[in-house]
Amino acid sequence: MFTQIGAKPESDFSEPLGMLRDCHKRIQFFLKDLMRLADSSTEPLDSARRTALERALRYFRESGPRHTADEEESLFPRMRKMSDPRVDEALKEIRELEADHLRANEAHAAVEALGSLWLKEGVLSKDDASRLKSFMRELSKLYEHHLEVEDNAVFPLAASLLSGQDKTEIGREMAARRGLSPDVVKDPFATLG
Repeated sequence: MFTQIGAKPESDFSEPLGMLRDCHKRIQFFLKDLMRLADSSTEPLDSARRTALERALRYFRESGPRHTADEEESLFPRMRKMSDPRVDEALKEIRELEADHLRANEAHAAVEALGSLWLKEGVLSKDDASRLKSFMRELSKLYEHHLEVEDNAVFPLAASLLSGQDKTEIGREMAARRGLSPDVVKDPFATLG
């Protein structure tokens, strides 16, 4: 998986589940970047590593909460309203995914604090570097399972069960979270009836 940051996304707001998958690719990209950086956190930051650290921290600080809201405020509530045995089974997974979001938020807060300290001081103490690596291992393990469940179980199920109108509404909500007009999502049902 290669992610070109700044490149045109594979999906747009008319394909909200595809956008969620695209976001997972960016999460993996920035997570790997932070893991690589953490391995050298007792060394002084050079300009390239400083830029990479700033970019990764900004991604998780700004985009992470929007992605979580996309799932918890737009996707999961619609799935909870469905009466389908497959959804009933998936709801168990969804509760675990929401718990993962809380654990990830806590770990990201710690990584943000340590990363900010590293940016300010230019180098981390051995203890702080060890803590950073520990939080990064925790996040890596959490995301490995979390993204696999969403990409291979929850999102395909949602894609098969959500109505076109639900998908349009999710896309509009996602656009609004990013400060974009919900009108960027074309409503395929606008010309019907």
